Amino acid sequence: MTCAVAFSPQARVQLIELDAWIEAAASPEIAARYTDAVADFCCSLATFPQRGVRRDDIRPGLRITNYRKRSVIAFAVDSDAEQVTILGIFHGGQDYETALAGEHPNEAEH
Repeated sequence: MTCAVAFSPQARVQLIELDAWIEAAASPEIAARYTDAVADFCCSLATFPQRGVRRDDIRPGLRITNYRKRSVIAFAVDSDAEQVTILGIFHGGQDYETALAGEHPNEAEH
């Protein structure tokens, strides 16, 4: 069984910001390769959505996984495991715990 993957508006912005940061530090080609790979990894959560570590201590239903030990992918899976929502993409030690502990109105953008 596979499910759909949606990126929250915040996750979309974070991916764009990550691309711009890598582009400035390296090159547009390297930035595109990395951010495309991160997005592909996020989409792969549709195949096995229950992976990662549950972090209900931060907020109910939150799961965390890593991409290449550099990026933290924060996501939630709906109760029927039919929808994965990427809540955030945090890179280089960004404080995902504080960012995700706050309010979370209407996160998914389909």
